[in-house]
Amino acid sequence: MALIPQGRITAECAEPLVLECEQLSRWGFRVVLDLSEVVVIGRSGFTVLRRLSEAGVGISGCSPLIAAMLEREGIPATRASGNAERR
Repeated sequence: MALIPQGRITAECAEPLVLECEQLSRWGFRVVLDLSEVVVIGRSGFTVLRRLSEAGVGISGCSPLIAAMLEREGIPATRASGNAERR
């Protein structure tokens, strides 16, 4: 199941995002975060994305900038396809 956060991943949305991912995982869904609509990730956002990634949540749809930032933080992510980048 893909979740598509929008705008920013910061301290304010970190815990609700974790709770949603954990609940979906408990229900048996394979959770993927589609970050195609994310433009800013705060320090706490990187922390929560690392934690979710380590728990098996996929991270995909990243813009080249977001993908590079995640890569620098050691968080595996898939870049957006060519069509998503042109939106």
